[in-house]
Amino acid sequence: MRTTFDLTPLYRSTVGFDRLFSMLDQVAGYDGQGGQGSSYPPYNIERTGENAYRITLAVAGFAAADLAIEAKENTLTVRGDKQAPKQEEKKGEVLYQGIAARAFERAFQLADFVEVRGASLENGLLHIDLVREIPEKMKPRQIAIGSTTPATGKVIDAKAA
Repeated sequence: MRTTFDLTPLYRSTVGFDRLFSMLDQVAGYDGQGGQGSSYPPYNIERTGENAYRITLAVAGFAAADLAIEAKENTLTVRGDKQAPKQEEKKGEVLYQGIAARAFERAFQLADFVEVRGASLENGLLHIDLVREIPEKMKPRQIAIGSTTPATGKVIDAKAA
């Protein structure tokens, strides 16, 4: 009996761990296709560059003042709270409400060194741009190999020799 694991829920709530999930998918033999459960608001996570990502949330009916984005430690939280219109602003009676305007909170776990670069709201879509910037001290570097002189035991710099 073979057990398969669907990692799709992890893809939907994390950013910057895509290499790890790809490796796990390859080990599990998961083809990346499958049903995604419905969630509000719907969103996409896309890679826009080698170390750049974009989260897009469909927030139709929400104004910029109704939305809040908070990045704390490795968690990005997006909140939406639609303010009810005042009585004098109502123009008519709603017979059917198919456009959801309920409050929401969506959290995304970010990988180490992933930072929020900016956000924009256009045509009912909230775009949040992210980038992974690894500090210089964490990047791989080349180490020169020196040699020792047999008589003194001192290290001779390979570049000076």
